[in-house]
Amino acid sequence: MSIGKRILLVEDDPTIALIIRETLVDECAHFTAVSTLAERDAWLAVHQPDLMITDVILPDGDGIESITTSGIAADAPIIILSAQNTLDTAVRAANIGSYDYLPKPFDLEELTASVRAALQRPSASAAEKIVDQAADPADIHGLVGRAPAMQAVYRTIARLATNDLAVLILGESGTGKEVVARAIHATGLRRHGPFVAINMAAIPRELIEAELFGHEKGAFTGAHSRNAGRFEQASGGTLFLDEIGDMPLEAQTRLLRVLQTNEYTTVGGSQSLRADVRVVAATHREMATLVADGRFREDLYYRLNVIPVTLPPLRERRSDLPALVRHFVDAGRASGLPDRQFSAAALARMERHDWPGNVRELGNVVQRLAVLSRDIEVTARDVDAILSQASDHHAPTNPADAVSRAVDDWASHILADHMHDGHIHKQLETLVEAALLRRMLREVNGNQLEAARRLGINRNTLRKKLASLDIDAAKF
Repeated sequence: MSIGKRILLVEDDPTIALIIRETLVDECAHFTAVSTLAERDAWLAVHQPDLMITDVILPDGDGIESITTSGIAADAPIIILSAQNTLDTAVRAANIGSYDYLPKPFDLEELTASVRAALQRPSASAAEKIVDQAADPADIHGLVGRAPAMQAVYRTIARLATNDLAVLILGESGTGKEVVARAIHATGLRRHGPFVAINMAAIPRELIEAELFGHEKGAFTGAHSRNAGRFEQASGGTLFLDEIGDMPLEAQTRLLRVLQTNEYTTVGGSQSLRADVRVVAATHREMATLVADGRFREDLYYRLNVIPVTLPPLRERRSDLPALVRHFVDAGRASGLPDRQFSAAALARMERHDWPGNVRELGNVVQRLAVLSRDIEVTARDVDAILSQASDHHAPTNPADAVSRAVDDWASHILADHMHDGHIHKQLETLVEAALLRRMLREVNGNQLEAARRLGINRNTLRKKLASLDIDAAKF
């Protein structure tokens, strides 16, 4: 028991209130439960709790909106409970300085642990507790779903709203890593600054440093004028480093130094510039494996992985599928696609699909169904026809088809980024050659002579290619 501690619970569901009382009665000296905001304010006019636990939707108002006028001391910790399990609720809870946010149904052990930690924390000043109220949940786009795994993501995003810590977003391709990065930016301290994204897998290694840090006129062939890099473009905001696992080692070294010193120089420049950005990185790769294989610097990994956010694949959050389908239908209608309703059988058929492309694949399927379905209501037969085609897409009949489709997907992505005009052929050539050489070296256990023989090239040529691509044959 926390000696002398007083807890106030504001909860209108008598069953939940009773369960919480029975759970926490041994954690404090005094436990009081009320069911309305009016009862809360009457109690606070006479007493001050060491901890308040409050629901959001109450009979006479909103438990979050009314906090600032409730009369509770500015340094009293508050735990928010809510069945409105959305990112908006988590962000609103963070914005009023809540100690914790627990979506219903919550785990009683987790509630107890949170209460103990809150009661034992040092008192916080009002300045430390109050968070800027300017974050507008309406600015947060694309995050849909209330599955437990998504609730964990929402809570982490909300806790990032009051700091500038580096974030590493992990998850399979198509899970929405950039959407989460944008949500972190939109709810954070730098939300009024720019959000700048760069895909590390889409840039040739010889251009990465110029893309990140900029270059001076004449720094290299073709540098006809000074060019601001992504760090400079993102100044005051957020820099999103997508597919960070594909970053070459030499560029990793320079990025590490920038994160350590918050300073950098442009390519060909001599003046130090301040790196005034929040760095959010993302990858679909297993970072621990890359570090163990020597393909990613361990010290950089720890610099980036201060706060990890792991996104669940769609197959692990199937309960969110109807809401996601509605989201994509609404988005399609806003861009001119026909409105559609999905039958229960159609949604059931979609829930049985494994969605190897995750939310991105689901969005594509919903758009295709909106265009191709003949009736307003999409049927299970409509869905089955589209998903059968999707299965064929994910299981090509021969390797040439697989390569063709991979290149097509890559080209569709990179052609949208006009920053790389004039370098696209070189980018693809580098990516394909590096992948081929790594696969061959694994096949022959790093034997360069045998690799050169199978590839049909001279051994010296192979060595030069490995050196230019920063591939160490000894690691294979």
